[in-house]
Amino acid sequence: MKSTATSRTAQYMALFRAMETTRPQNKRLFTDRFAYSFLDNGLKAGIWLCRIPGLRAVAESIIRKRIPGAMSSGIARTRYIDDLLQQSIQQGVQQVMILGAGFDTRALRLPFLHDIPVIEIDHPNTARYKLARLAQYKIPPRIRYYQIDFNQQSLEELGLMHHFDYSLRTTIIWEGVTNYLEQEAVDQTFTFLQRFPAGSAVIFTYVEQAVLENPAAFYGASQLLQDVSELEEKWTFGIRPELLRSYLSPFGFSLEEDLGANAYRERYLPERTEKGYEFYRVAMAVRKED
Repeated sequence: MKSTATSRTAQYMALFRAMETTRPQNKRLFTDRFAYSFLDNGLKAGIWLCRIPGLRAVAESIIRKRIPGAMSSGIARTRYIDDLLQQSIQQGVQQVMILGAGFDTRALRLPFLHDIPVIEIDHPNTARYKLARLAQYKIPPRIRYYQIDFNQQSLEELGLMHHFDYSLRTTIIWEGVTNYLEQEAVDQTFTFLQRFPAGSAVIFTYVEQAVLENPAAFYGASQLLQDVSELEEKWTFGIRPELLRSYLSPFGFSLEEDLGANAYRERYLPERTEKGYEFYRVAMAVRKED
């Protein structure tokens, strides 16, 4: 991400959530009334197209052609992560932490989080932009927003500064982040997550290593990787799915779920067939007893 800008890919995810929210209530996977606030004027025009009969298909066609599979993958994974998060709350999690929060609005839009403390952590540029756009809403005190530049500060230092409570069973959401990091940064984050007690969970996304090694093997991936590189949001990290369980084990986490985009699209959007983004995955791991 450019040092003086917000994340463009975070805006695209907000666009997808805003578009889903314009669907009839009985046909949408979720409602995110906040997503529209984060869009620039050009992207807001796309939302207005979706409200005009007959033009929604035009807007969706443009997106599918430009970034094949991204919209259906992004919408389905949003709902999938919502469901995994709710499952963890039902199993006794007492706190939620969102790393690289971007324009995630779960703390505000999910009813089952209304009594749960939520910590959001993100880069100062994106965090400031987000808070400015949310200024029109009443933010409950249970939601705390913290900013971190990983070039200058660590999560450990941030936790010490703001007195994070590591005694609470916590679900950490780490969506749309690992693919922009180096191996060392991913390792350091999982090391930090060891501070939380047994029963804590981490829900995270990652891309298959194969798409970085041979993007031409995946529909639309070559253009996608070129586009994100030009946005200065280059993808740098991937994992082979068959190695994920063994990767997580030394950090004290047990792999519970790991689905690729085709699987979670089939679960949540069986009627919306779309190719692309098959390399994008959602995983959930639970902290084991020491």
